[in-house]
Amino acid sequence: MTESLTVRDNRTGQEYELEITDGTIRAADLKQIAVEGQPGLATYDPGFVNTSSCRSAITYIDGEAGILEYRGYPIEQLAESSTYLEVAYLLLNGELPTTDQLAEWTHEVTYHTFVHENLKQFIQGFRYDAHPMAMLMAGVSALSTFYPEAVQIDDAENRQLQITRMIAKMPTLGAFAFRHQQGKPYVYPDNGLSYAANFLAMLFKMSEPEYKADPRLVQALEVLFILHADHEQNASANAVRAVGSTEVDPYSAVAAGIAALYGPLHGGANEAVLRMLRRIGSTDNIPGFIEGVKAGKERLMGFGHRVYKNYDPRATIIKKACDDVFEVTGVNPLLKIAQELEKIALEDEYFVSRKLYPNVDFYSGLIYEALEFPPEMFTVLFAIPRTSGWLAQWSELITDPEQKIARPKQIYTGHRTRQFVPIGQR
Repeated sequence: MTESLTVRDNRTGQEYELEITDGTIRAADLKQIAVEGQPGLATYDPGFVNTSSCRSAITYIDGEAGILEYRGYPIEQLAESSTYLEVAYLLLNGELPTTDQLAEWTHEVTYHTFVHENLKQFIQGFRYDAHPMAMLMAGVSALSTFYPEAVQIDDAENRQLQITRMIAKMPTLGAFAFRHQQGKPYVYPDNGLSYAANFLAMLFKMSEPEYKADPRLVQALEVLFILHADHEQNASANAVRAVGSTEVDPYSAVAAGIAALYGPLHGGANEAVLRMLRRIGSTDNIPGFIEGVKAGKERLMGFGHRVYKNYDPRATIIKKACDDVFEVTGVNPLLKIAQELEKIALEDEYFVSRKLYPNVDFYSGLIYEALEFPPEMFTVLFAIPRTSGWLAQWSELITDPEQKIARPKQIYTGHRTRQFVPIGQR
């Protein structure tokens, strides 16, 4: 039995039957609902808050239940048992790799970690105080000029090569941007290290012959990378898909994703949490701050989510990672404020009734700060792992026969049919 929706147009009295598939109706089916002389109906949905733009088999989210799955695997299991490269393989290929497949994939990524020396000089051309995210965005976009064959997106083998290159080179570009801002010499990749350990070495190695990060910090970074690998159709994934729908090369599409993530409403939330905690200052000031939030005078950052109406599952995992990091670095003095703020908010009916639970950004900034990253690097640390999700979304888009170039409608609100007036008569 086909599910359907019967719609009555009160302007004409006519009824229409719209097929329901996967809990949705096709927007194009609304075109038939029309008054003579006027175009058919369309939907108006700023921000796409209730519009499905694609079919995807990559990431599943149940915001009400607080569930996040990559390709059907719960995020909790992946964070506990996987490495980032294993999760990246899963996102890109749909299945967890075998031992041999993971070894080959790791080798391929490791082989491509170096960037062309001209690209290093390109990064060096930025001002000393350039934002690392802007350097990363420009660097990824520039990669398309080093690999012009990337435009051959219909070639599956070529697509895989570009995907491997980008995932391999993102930590290198991110580390170069970090070192550039600090005025330190760039550190080349150490291909004897794991993905996360190599990234930490490129960030923090100085004069020592070999940099060895504490294994607890490496594991914490692996977990953070896994948690940030993908998150369904968020603003940056939507940007990658929209730009990718023009059939541009994947480097340019991912650069669009980085640009979207650069925006404070998407990638800047954990930095806002740190500013909030510093402004509170001590646990003694929390009651006054809470009252300020209720009165609309303060904003509670790191709580609530566009999708989750329950506890963000990633937040629970990050809380555990905090313990390992602070065991190495010492406890961030802001942690006590964060913990007390969370405790009060989870018990206060004002926040509970509004389903304002901690999200992934509430604790991640504390970890990044403990690892001695400046706040402007936080979004870069988000972009590096998210690259696998962006590329999985892009690859799915390219192979989806239903997809078309992104071109939404508008509701025109401006003037019509005005007569031009010569400049001397205005």
